Amino acid sequence: MFSHKNAIAVLVLAALAGACASSTTGPSSGTAVPAFGRAATAQEVAAWDISISPSGAGLPAGGGTVKQGEGVYVAQCQACHGPKGGGKPADPLVGGVGSLATDKPVRTVGSYWPYATTLFDYTRRAMPATKPLSLTNDELYAVTAYLLYLNGIIAEDAVMNAQTLPQVKMPNGDGFVDWSRK
Repeated sequence: MFSHKNAIAVLVLAALAGACASSTTGPSSGTAVPAFGRAATAQEVAAWDISISPSGAGLPAGGGTVKQGEGVYVAQCQACHGPKGGGKPADPLVGGVGSLATDKPVRTVGSYWPYATTLFDYTRRAMPATKPLSLTNDELYAVTAYLLYLNGIIAEDAVMNAQTLPQVKMPNGDGFVDWSRK
């Protein structure tokens, strides 16, 4: 019995087959490449190449203080991560030191995160959850400074920027195996 759903599936498959039939040959492999879209430009690739390594390579210009970070945190993070990073409804960002080897490990910035630079990277890419990539570099440095301060990792008067952030020694910095192929 040929149903309405079957008819739609046949049309979709026919459209895909037609698209693949109009494919071109790949530049080096000689294999068929579907003729969808276009190659990204160098500028488009550069705009998305925002990775920050543990060494700090790729950190942008800018900077921020703990005090500035408190304001950013209250405005952008507190609704999910609670006052002073205590958690609820999202995960806590503070505390958990000494808990990783227990039956109930608490993974936070202070107990688990290995590098301050990758905290900046993750925050830039994923936070706030409703508006990733929306914070400025200065806001990112400031909120990173505030979280490091709340976890007792840096002093209250510390300034975070591309030079100082890679120098921060995280409590669990030796808790990970470096698998990079240098």
